[in-house]
Amino acid sequence: MRPWFETTLEYTVNFLNRTLKYAPDQPYREITVSKDGKGDFSSIQEAINSTRDLGPAEVVIHIKKGTYNEKIEIPSWKHKLTLVGEDRENTVITNDDFSGKIDSQTGKKLSTFTSYTLLVEGDDIHIQNLTIRNSSCGEGQAVALHVEGDRFFIKDCNILGCQDTIYTANEGSRQLYLNCYIEGTTDFIFGEATAVFKNCTIKSLADSFVTAAATPKGQEFGYVFINCKLIAAEGVNEVYLGRPWRSYAKTVFINSDLGNHIRSEGWNPWKGDEMFPNKEETAYYAEYHSTGPGAAPEKRVEWSHQLSSEEVEKYNLENILGGKDNWNPTAENKK
Repeated sequence: MRPWFETTLEYTVNFLNRTLKYAPDQPYREITVSKDGKGDFSSIQEAINSTRDLGPAEVVIHIKKGTYNEKIEIPSWKHKLTLVGEDRENTVITNDDFSGKIDSQTGKKLSTFTSYTLLVEGDDIHIQNLTIRNSSCGEGQAVALHVEGDRFFIKDCNILGCQDTIYTANEGSRQLYLNCYIEGTTDFIFGEATAVFKNCTIKSLADSFVTAAATPKGQEFGYVFINCKLIAAEGVNEVYLGRPWRSYAKTVFINSDLGNHIRSEGWNPWKGDEMFPNKEETAYYAEYHSTGPGAAPEKRVEWSHQLSSEEVEKYNLENILGGKDNWNPTAENKK
């Protein structure tokens, strides 16, 4: 019989080999979630919970086709997670919470900020090839995706909701939305973060506002839309590109195709906000080479801007999202 300490030592060495001696460009663990019970877990939240807190490298969670009725939280101590759906249209994370609804677990009313379907607090979270949905419409604020973590990257996804579909939370958070389809009604992209939306299709479901940025004073970038296409549901024809949720809101559209639902003035000052009056004096709204029937530079509000070819040069991913750590999400995703 082997001494007990040899077995313990062998287990420890094997564990370290699995978790610490990984190739730097490869995940150290892969997990499969499947509704039919043939994966490692049948719940996405269970898979997330199973990962090591502040783990040493990326964990990839493969999610098989199916509708996952879950309210999912990725807490701050879970980082370097990549969620990959098997099928963009048929791998669906959905919930129906909304502001004012009574939480069945706590008995308290939910707020806008707790109405999410998916909450991301951890850093270095990547999501691709699936649908995130809040199916509550007509009940008020109902967030589908709420992101607080830094270096967040989502691509090839559908993000569906009505009012307040995406909350890009937190000063200093950097977020990239690539090749995504996003839909909603009022202020359905809102928050404080620096966020780039590139090659996205954005659909307005009601006459209202696409964005409501709350860019903190002194933050160089707020929302930047690059090569995006703005469309609308049938009968929707009175939509603003944005209004400032807070005084120093920043939103820029670059080389984007604007449908005829976009109002000629483009931007709304959010009058009547007693807490933050005269926001048009400090907000920064701009466009460069907008096309389509909603492009009307000569009719835009006088406090907005049309960028020159020199001014637009700074609006590249490296400059907007790189930061002090030189984050390059598109390079990471090529591995």
